[in-house]
This record gives sequence, structure tokens and C-alpha cells, in this order.
Amino acid sequence: MVITNLDVSIQSLKEYTLRMIEKCQEAVDSSVECMIQKDMKNTRKIIRRDDDIDILREYIRDRSIELMALKQPLAKDLRYIYALSDISTELERIGDYATNICVESLEIGGEPFIKELIDIPLMKDICVEMLQNLWDALKNDDADLAYKTAERDKEVDQLYTKVRQDCLKVMHNDPNNINQGMRLVFVGRYLERIGDHITNVCEKIIYAKNGEMIEIG
Repeated sequence: MVITNLDVSIQSLKEYTLRMIEKCQEAVDSSVECMIQKDMKNTRKIIRRDDDIDILREYIRDRSIELMALKQPLAKDLRYIYALSDISTELERIGDYATNICVESLEIGGEPFIKELIDIPLMKDICVEMLQNLWDALKNDDADLAYKTAERDKEVDQLYTKVRQDCLKVMHNDPNNINQGMRLVFVGRYLERIGDHITNVCEKIIYAKNGEMIEIG
């Protein structure tokens, strides 16, 4: 098999995308863990580190355009470059949602939680596992793993429904809980959206591998 300059360029682009997944995984994991531990100092650090994800997105986007314009790739290579560019957009949104979780955490501050946090940490754990599997699927161009990973989004959706119901119940019982209760609902919503964006990335990995556009879930 002859390795061309285009092959090397695509592989480099893929490595940057894998690095972006790693940073998103760290951001999602840390954002919820810092909220649980009420670690305001590290919560602020996570917000600042979102710039790293944005910079990677800009690099992948610009490099993708450059490769398509200058190398004029055909068929599979063009599809792969296009998919990586789209994937970086989805990952940027995941980073943004992790930042949003941190913002809600800062607003809650040091006040005691109005309810025991059970489902939000579970949502986070599933999202982190999905991101790890996403990394493996992209690294190995594994369309089957990408599909299985996307299917786990159903678990995240179910937990979000429970978070919302539980918080509404607590707020109904005591109006003083409304402010924090809404913030916890927002955190659950952000994690639910992270699951959606991971699913979108999975669909694009399948497209890059098989040339088939599918919608999962």
C-alpha cells in the first residue's frame, strides 16, 4: 500500500480530532465532579480550558478546508475529511456544554444540594464512557462500535427525565428550592445534549467508514 501525502495529512487531522475528544472527555468528567465536590477553583479552570477545545476546532476546520481545496481528494478521502470537520463542530458543542455545567455550579456555589445527586453523576459516567468508546471507534474506524455507543444515549435520556421529575417535585414541595432546582435541571439538560452530540459524532464515524448517512435513535 502506497502512503501518500494526503494520507499523512488525513491521519494528522484525525489525531487532532482524537485529542479533541480527550479534552472533551476530561471537561465533562471534571465539570460534574467539581460540582459535586463544590470545588470552585477547579471549576473556573475548566471554563478557561474550553479555549483549548475551541482552538482545536478552528485548526481542524481550517486544515480540512485547505486539504479539500489544495489536495482535491476524491470519494472516500473527501468523505473522511468532511466527517472530521463536522465531528470537530460537534465536539466543540460538547465542550461548551461542559462549560455551561460549570457556570451553573458556580451559581449554586457552596449551598447544600436540595436533593441527593444520584442521576446526574450517572448521566456523567455514561457520557464519559461514551466519549471513551467514541475515541476508540474513531481511532480504529470501527462503525459497529460507533453504533453501539450511540445507542447508549437512550440511557442518558431516561436519566434526564428522572432528574427533571425529581427536581420539579422538590421545587413544588418548597418554593425556596426553585432557584437551585432549575439549575440542576439545566445541568441534566446539558448532559442530555452532550449525549445527543456524541450520537451525532457516531453517525459521522459510520458515514466516514461506510459512506452511509444514518440517524440513530
